[in-house]
Amino acid sequence: MKHRVAIQGIKGSFHDIAAHRYFEGEEVELVCCDTFEQVFDEMSRDPQLLALVAIENTIAGSLLHNYELLRESGATIIGEHKLHISHSIMCLPDEDWDDLKEVNSHPVALMQCLDFLNKHRHLKKVEVSDTAGAAADISRGQLHGHAAICHKDAAEIYGMKVLQEGIETNKHNFTRFLVLANPQQAIGLRNLQDVNKSSLVFTLPHEEGSLSAILSVLSFYKLNLTKIQSLPIIGKEWQYMFYIDLSFSDFTRYRQAINAISPLTSNLKLLGEYHEK
Repeated sequence: MKHRVAIQGIKGSFHDIAAHRYFEGEEVELVCCDTFEQVFDEMSRDPQLLALVAIENTIAGSLLHNYELLRESGATIIGEHKLHISHSIMCLPDEDWDDLKEVNSHPVALMQCLDFLNKHRHLKKVEVSDTAGAAADISRGQLHGHAAICHKDAAEIYGMKVLQEGIETNKHNFTRFLVLANPQQAIGLRNLQDVNKSSLVFTLPHEEGSLSAILSVLSFYKLNLTKIQSLPIIGKEWQYMFYIDLSFSDFTRYRQAINAISPLTSNLKLLGEYHEK
């Protein structure tokens, strides 16, 4: 089966790696976008297009803007993939350590490799918009003296030489990606009998105990609250939207819990029901 998937980034980026691992064994055609806004714009133009977007990282935390883009888009979550983030440093094939003067990568990747970079202080750190894009630019421009920090798979794609793998400071670095689809298309891409996780968003009245009432209901129905993220509502001081992830083993009790909390919330919206691998 062939899937057309919009991602932020280019071939060799972590979004590319995550997309191919999620759809392992299936054909994937990437629609590469410069920004997350462009990813959702492409989805709105093509109802058959899927998307894969990062939503949180175990070190950097949640990508708050992507929560808003997801809610506003009307797209449905049909799956997720947790990717281990491991960085490598690479250069042009005819160069080596002694030739390097500059290292290029996304600012988050540079931050995640800080211990390594502190041992190579002669390398000037230059921020770019994409990890794999750094390798692509060095390769295309034949930028001698430049190195890129990105996933090791980018080396083969862009004809680079890996000097060292696993240079990230924290080896327990994971990014969680969401797989999205148009709501009509989502029906044929998931089996509700297999779902064991749900993501939803709602607002609550600015009243004492409003959140604890929701949590009590979820506890009563034995649902596992795996994540809660609050975002302020622009223009309404001290009022928030709550994004939550729930995991469950009993789909009927989960749906009963949703019905029970609905009267206690405003603007409750299911962002997706899917299978947690």
